[in-house]
Amino acid sequence: MDLFLDSKLIVEQLHGRWRVKDAKLAPLHAEAKQLLGAFRRWSATHVPRAQNAAADRLANEALDRVAAGGPARVARARRVAPGGGGGGT
Repeated sequence: MDLFLDSKLIVEQLHGRWRVKDAKLAPLHAEAKQLLGAFRRWSATHVPRAQNAAADRLANEALDRVAAGGPARVARARRVAPGGGGGGT
């Protein structure tokens, strides 16, 4: 699993290079480490927000949608190849 995060703090904490000082982050850090433990391999890489404007925009749209009382997730339509029903024999 490859994670690309705009928070250098979180990346460094996940890798164990920086301590988790904020008491509010400690349970979230513990949960993240537990979930990551289920993967044979994982990596976390810092990507500055300025270099990933599209992901930042989508994340903000999702936060705004939840704040407005909407769903946290939006179902994605399944893509079907032109002229087909999505497969066959």
